[in-house]
Amino acid sequence: MAEIAPLFVTRLYRAELAELGKKKVDYAELKAACEAIADDDEAGQEWCEANGYPGYTSYASLNDLPWRFPIFADLEKALDKHVAAFCKDLGFDLGDKKLKCGSFWINILPQGGMHASHIHPHSVISGTTYVSMPKGTSALKLEDPRLPMMMHAPLRLKKAAQELQSFVYVKPNVGDVLLWESWLRHEVPMNMAEEERISVSFNYEWE
Repeated sequence: MAEIAPLFVTRLYRAELAELGKKKVDYAELKAACEAIADDDEAGQEWCEANGYPGYTSYASLNDLPWRFPIFADLEKALDKHVAAFCKDLGFDLGDKKLKCGSFWINILPQGGMHASHIHPHSVISGTTYVSMPKGTSALKLEDPRLPMMMHAPLRLKKAAQELQSFVYVKPNVGDVLLWESWLRHEVPMNMAEEERISVSFNYEWE
């Protein structure tokens, strides 16, 4: 009998932040902090305007959120535990090094805002926790990393298993954490909701 085995599997980690970590993070407080930072961060606003980024991101302007705001420090401590769990699942041999959070930023997408397809170079694990996900807002779109190499392959059937699809859409809830290996290409399609879609993204590096 023929045997078919899954090889080189792409893993996606999903959990509620509160499942791990000693101190609970209040997402209402986190949302208020994100909005206040966006209002005050003139450098970030200028960068978004200069680069045609809809809404706001602190990616290019603030690299010390856990130092500035205690709630982000609590968030990072909880994320450390989730990343450690994912790292164990992936079978990484870290040797005498650790995975440490190297960057941490806020994303606020208004109605009509989107984030084009991208990867996170120079990192090992990337992810996002979701602060505000109004009804009708966009899911996260993940792309099969083999897609550029498929050349003349036919399309997949719509009813094919999820792991065989070229694109997978994941709709997280407020308080969820999604983690993936940083080479996995992903995007945020257009936010069709009237309210803002707010999230906090991060990269973990091996050092």
